[in-house]
Amino acid sequence: MLLRTVIRSSSATFLLPFLLGFVFVALGDDLSAWGTAHYWPSATGRATFALPFVSAACAGTAAWEGARLRRGRVFDQAPVRGPLAVTLPLLLPVAALGLLGMLAALVISAAAADVGSGLPHLGILLVAGGVLVANTLAGYLVGRVIPGVLAAPLALIGGFFFNAYPSAWSVFWLRHLVGGGLDSCCSVDATVDPRALWSAGVFATAVCLAAIAVIHFRGRSGALAMAVALMTVGFGLAAYIAKDLGPEPVRARADDALICQGGGRPRICLWPELDDRAMVQRETHKAVGRLEQAGVRVPGTLTMAAHPGAGAAKLGIPSNPQPGDIPGGVASGLLPEPPACALNGAPYPAGHALGPVAAWLHTTAGEPVSAVAGRFGQPDAALAQQVLRQPRAAQVAWFQRNVTAMRSCGTQPQLRIAEGSS
Repeated sequence: MLLRTVIRSSSATFLLPFLLGFVFVALGDDLSAWGTAHYWPSATGRATFALPFVSAACAGTAAWEGARLRRGRVFDQAPVRGPLAVTLPLLLPVAALGLLGMLAALVISAAAADVGSGLPHLGILLVAGGVLVANTLAGYLVGRVIPGVLAAPLALIGGFFFNAYPSAWSVFWLRHLVGGGLDSCCSVDATVDPRALWSAGVFATAVCLAAIAVIHFRGRSGALAMAVALMTVGFGLAAYIAKDLGPEPVRARADDALICQGGGRPRICLWPELDDRAMVQRETHKAVGRLEQAGVRVPGTLTMAAHPGAGAAKLGIPSNPQPGDIPGGVASGLLPEPPACALNGAPYPAGHALGPVAAWLHTTAGEPVSAVAGRFGQPDAALAQQVLRQPRAAQVAWFQRNVTAMRSCGTQPQLRIAEGSS
């Protein structure tokens, strides 16, 4: 059959405009939200939010094509070509449907992130392609055994269920088998964990090989046994690869990509995707000057790395910062991390000191009072204002006393301001 005939007669051709409209209209806002500006891994990962919907469309369309062959009794008429040679040309438009749907999603997310030059994350693209092909082949098999009027909706609903719902389950490794966690990738200091890509890739490959075996051997008992074996091995291996992953399949980005300003204090290390690095350096030095004038010691290096090393603090700013973001980004890195005892569920009396101490630190760094109140709440901002009316030595003592308490589970904070000390 000529390619143009396949394209003209395929149900995928008729579904394509509706799928593209659904991606742009129904999913456009979600694809545009929460991405990391100028960062291709984030834009590529965010595009996979559309993957369950596009995969379901591929499964339903492929089921319809399989039902057409079943209804026409094509394989009961001793065709000259083998089963794969008959099947694969019919599924090419379905695969193209999925790829164009995902391309539309990528265009939306990339435009929202303003990624500029560069290329999408290849690993995420390969996983998305593998998931689409696996759904296409699985949907086709549904159409080969069930009449089309039932096969298409069953494959559509089943495809969406198996691709979307694992992300809602508390068993985290299940979501990674279908690439379900990739849409949350990645902040600018993180990148995709290869284990998530390998897990989804292995499982998609197993599904594809099992489906091809059934198609080629036309559902004989030996082919079914081979398919079950392939699925079992693929599922087990993919689950083993993803077993230690959390809900978000990310890991810290390598620090060698950071661009560090030499000379001066502090040394400022920024990711290359950052907008207006000169402005960030200028405003950071201003915030550091205010903090040091108030008696707060600032480490010699401020870095956007996920895990600052010894003698460094986190500069917590977005990749498209405004001048007003810088004081809070400097201040947030000077707060201590909760101790391990608190993370393990032990009583943590200093926990309620975090708001007032952070509010004082952000205000001292230069963040507007209204913004601090909106971030931490009016009571904490008001207490921070009380502290700011004290002499400098009293403010520093208050800050250090409560920061020390926040580093352990056994020390009570002392937030009250002594009467008459102002």
